[in-house]
Amino acid sequence: MQRLNFHHLHYFWAVAKEGNLTRAAQGLHVSQSALSTQIRQLEEQLGQALFERRGRALELTEAGRLALSYAESIFASGSELMALLRDGRRHEHQVLRLGAVATLSRNFQENFLRPLLEREDVELILQSGSLDELLARLKVHKLDLVLSNRAVQATAEAHWRCRRIARQPVSLVGRPRPAGQPFRFPQDLADVPLLLPGRDNDIRAGFEMLCEQLGIRYRLRAEVDDMALLRLLARDCGSVALLPSVVVQDELRDGVLVEYAVVPQLHESFYGITVQRHFEPPLLRSLLRRPQGEVLAPVPPA
Repeated sequence: MQRLNFHHLHYFWAVAKEGNLTRAAQGLHVSQSALSTQIRQLEEQLGQALFERRGRALELTEAGRLALSYAESIFASGSELMALLRDGRRHEHQVLRLGAVATLSRNFQENFLRPLLEREDVELILQSGSLDELLARLKVHKLDLVLSNRAVQATAEAHWRCRRIARQPVSLVGRPRPAGQPFRFPQDLADVPLLLPGRDNDIRAGFEMLCEQLGIRYRLRAEVDDMALLRLLARDCGSVALLPSVVVQDELRDGVLVEYAVVPQLHESFYGITVQRHFEPPLLRSLLRRPQGEVLAPVPPA
């Protein structure tokens, strides 16, 4: 079996980090032509192009990004070996970069990531933003996964892979009611102040359609885009909130809030969005294969 030429790999790593062949050659104190030759020899050995030219700039291909990830791990391992032999310490880690739509439930995100949160060999890079912002980062492989409550469709320009991670009914929740006064759905809906998601939310659109079908008029206390804020208002202001129960899983478990009713035919879906790629990180595969019941299950009390 042919052995990897680590000298060539180091030269590739230097060019990839610099993003420019001339500057990398200067830093390595070799000629630009010699550096180009060694990069080409590495590509021939791997059977994959590692760079593509965009004007005067060099841009990593998907194989190049994967090779860079391995190169960084290899050279970091070399540094760890020196540290281990010098002072007896060893540090190894894998990196996973995830983005989540800013309005997505924090509880869902924590549940989804729970298998990795206590692993000392895993480093998580977590970012939030709008769906468009996160997809732009995903497209150029600055993220490995985007979590969203909206599905996306693949296009000729963007080969998204959108997988549904979990689906949960939407509920009306509020503070415990006096004994002997159960909440009657939909009869009591017009008599309580409601906290609803913003009008761009699919849950809100489905709820509006249901109210129209049933001829229900409701009292709006507030509409809230951010699920974290919706959770706080449901807990603290005495209104009834429309949301998936995962958003208030801790309050439901502790009895601070109770579920008044499950709204018929209304669900929230949670999606994991990746780009089509030949090499998917093993950590990502294990997360996306978790059963829905595990992802939505609240953390048991300590």
